Amino acid sequence: MAIELLTRELTLDPVSTPARFNGIGDVFGRIGSLETRLARNDREIDAAQSVRYRVFVEEMNAMLPAEAMHLKRDFDSYDDICDHLLVVDNAIEGEIEEQIVGTYRLLRQEVALANGGFYSACEFDIEPLLKRHPDKQFMELGRSCVLPDYRTKRTVELLWQGNWAYALRHGMGAMFGCASFPGVDPQEHALALSFLHQNSLVKDEWMVSARSELYRNMDLVPAEEINPRQALSAMPPLVKGYLRLGAMIGDGAVVDQAFNTTDVLIVLPIAVISGRYINHFGADAGRFAS
Repeated sequence: MAIELLTRELTLDPVSTPARFNGIGDVFGRIGSLETRLARNDREIDAAQSVRYRVFVEEMNAMLPAEAMHLKRDFDSYDDICDHLLVVDNAIEGEIEEQIVGTYRLLRQEVALANGGFYSACEFDIEPLLKRHPDKQFMELGRSCVLPDYRTKRTVELLWQGNWAYALRHGMGAMFGCASFPGVDPQEHALALSFLHQNSLVKDEWMVSARSELYRNMDLVPAEEINPRQALSAMPPLVKGYLRLGAMIGDGAVVDQAFNTTDVLIVLPIAVISGRYINHFGADAGRFAS
């Protein structure tokens, strides 16, 4: 989540801007009182930015620019070109600001390239990856967060159902994005990072690495000293969720001092998502994808 891009100026292309819906075709799934859908207006995006601030700053001790800290919103210029996936709890009485309990930021390749590039490019050298797949459209996932009381299986399922339906709707060929470990010392996550490097590293046409000036070695513990069960239990739930879907991990981690995290790059080709998850999400999400 490198802070250097929080003040970057982007020129919006009116032809390639995010999808904005007004309640028609923007709901991607429901479980009980929860539903996942796209933000419909600036007010809902502002509310999502407030949720991000509560998680990233108040919980994870990120340090944002002065204006963001004053407004108590995590925002940057990418918010103007992204679609914002929400999880809304309709059982909460009150305004939308109280009902949004989770969010993801989605950026399609055509929109990114028309407006200055992908956010992840500030940490990872993704250009060679894109050039090796001219026949695929990539989708960047970012700023994932859920309020503490809603960090449950069904909330995560709804977020992934939303991502899947959105990818189907827009014909995406692969997803990628940064996933974060707490703290800025990779050694504190040596077991998990080493397991990822040794077992889930990108290869061949999906190879992608951290930018050379930011590269931090992930292979910190010999394979014979790693207990896979312990390594998996030491990973953030989001990273484990990506692995279950069939994701690969980029070569090298990046320390983000501003967000107080150690970031890895997730690469998830649509074609390799395991069949059980396509069946689980696709059967329902497909209804919302057209």
